Amino acid sequence: MLIVVSPAKKLDFDSAPPVEDHTQPDFLDTTKKIIKDLKKLEASDLMKMMKISQALGDLNYDRNQSFKTPFTLKNAKQAAFAFKGDTYQGLEFETFTKTQMNYAQKHFRILSGLYGLLKPLDLIQPYRLEMGTSFGIGESKNLYGVWSSQITNQLKSELKKEKTLVNLASKEYFSAIDFKDLGADVITPVFKEFKNGKYKIISFNAKRARGMMSQYILKNKIDTVKDLQKFDMDNYKFNKEMSNNNELVFTRS
Repeated sequence: MLIVVSPAKKLDFDSAPPVEDHTQPDFLDTTKKIIKDLKKLEASDLMKMMKISQALGDLNYDRNQSFKTPFTLKNAKQAAFAFKGDTYQGLEFETFTKTQMNYAQKHFRILSGLYGLLKPLDLIQPYRLEMGTSFGIGESKNLYGVWSSQITNQLKSELKKEKTLVNLASKEYFSAIDFKDLGADVITPVFKEFKNGKYKIISFNAKRARGMMSQYILKNKIDTVKDLQKFDMDNYKFNKEMSNNNELVFTRS
């Protein structure tokens, strides 16, 4: 199985990573082209484009201006430890052994508006650029146009061995993939809570559950849908009645 998740807005570039092992992103040439155009934008432009505050506009202006290659452990950090959002709290990459992290390198991918597709140990520098942002380079009017073919082709190549893609990303990021061209089964786990008399998706809990599901797959080397259905972390249980062939629903009270 190959897993895809979204990145996180919350980042940690202050604490030291627990490992020194690292790799380089596969699409840095495209990243450099994006950054080249981002550097032309003032903080006020970033505020309007990404609908962010003055403080965040200033922060990300500085981030864009400070971007430089080559990436090293002195000026960048592994993606697995840099992202600190809800999904990554559920993932707990800090608890992975070297063997488990090596497995994650082969079976776990992070979709990104700036980097396209990342492996856990790929070095990144701090940024904010969501996939749905109306910003493109060349003839591409947005980031979907920039990344779709590159991401899809890379995943298609990797899925020749794995056969199944587990979508644990948000709709915004998963939309960057032309899943009809993957030539693989796509399984989307969904996490719901029983509240006020019915099951519903609670965003914070669902994001964290996506991380826990990723951790479950990677640490247990899950490679079948049947074993995927056995996921039971944090009291979630597979709900057969609410599921179908492509969408696996997990519920809890």
